[in-house]
Amino acid sequence: MYREFYGLIRAPFEMTPDPAFLYLGESHQEGLATLVYGVQARKGFVLLTGEVGTGKTTLLHSLLAQLDPNTASAFIFNPKLDQMDFFRMLFDDFGIEQRCQTKAEYLLALNDFLIERLERNETALLIIDEGQNLSPEMLEEVRLLSNLETPTSKLLQILLVGQPELNDMLAKPELRQLRQRIVLRHDLRPFTAAELIHYVEERLRLAGYSGKGIFNRSALKELHVVTGGVPRLVNVVCDGALLTGYARGLATLDRDTVREVARDLRLCDATEGRVPVESPERSPARRGWFRLRRKGR
Repeated sequence: MYREFYGLIRAPFEMTPDPAFLYLGESHQEGLATLVYGVQARKGFVLLTGEVGTGKTTLLHSLLAQLDPNTASAFIFNPKLDQMDFFRMLFDDFGIEQRCQTKAEYLLALNDFLIERLERNETALLIIDEGQNLSPEMLEEVRLLSNLETPTSKLLQILLVGQPELNDMLAKPELRQLRQRIVLRHDLRPFTAAELIHYVEERLRLAGYSGKGIFNRSALKELHVVTGGVPRLVNVVCDGALLTGYARGLATLDRDTVREVARDLRLCDATEGRVPVESPERSPARRGWFRLRRKGR
């Protein structure tokens, strides 16, 4: 809707982890290096945590793009499963066609699969997302999977991903065995103010913008205040601000526009800075649409 107005060839702030728009802040670069090293060096168990919207999924896609094409990967994105469903999803992602009826049969078939891959010097990677939702029983299953090894090498590389609550879970005394198996860990941080500026400008450039800047200095400063540098929130607010600017015919967006969109999303109130909100109930796109309707566009 606003692309032609701002001279864009595509929407710059979509929510999907499009690799064409990849931008890595310092924390993201460190995190990616940690993940790649952990998998390639067969370290066994790696932990990645970060607040909602900080870019964990984007980092995982970047990791998979850098790995050897022969790496077998299984991605468990819904960990609220019982043991048997967990193994069924694991086998489906790995392409293991053997039919199993019991947990023992699953483990034996998985061990054979991993041994065959090791003999060909090929890696197998298990990624478990939303790890903070795992039950203690499933966390124990994950720990036991990390025991699949030879005297010289881990057969299965495990990447456990989750929100900061996952660190709290792993700190419990009853999970100390699992905690001790974590060889590498990284906590993903939001963008700094400088990184946020680079992120916004780079996204606009990749979307085809060639002007002096749609968001002025005060808008970018306010953007960091109301989003805390969280990439997902930056995308949401920027998209809403561009729509609002289009509806009002604004070539440049300032602090007030960003603050108005943030208020609509309930990221801040009329006088304060950012407030912790995960799911905004009102969309700036909806408000922008009503403005267009009133203007007869």
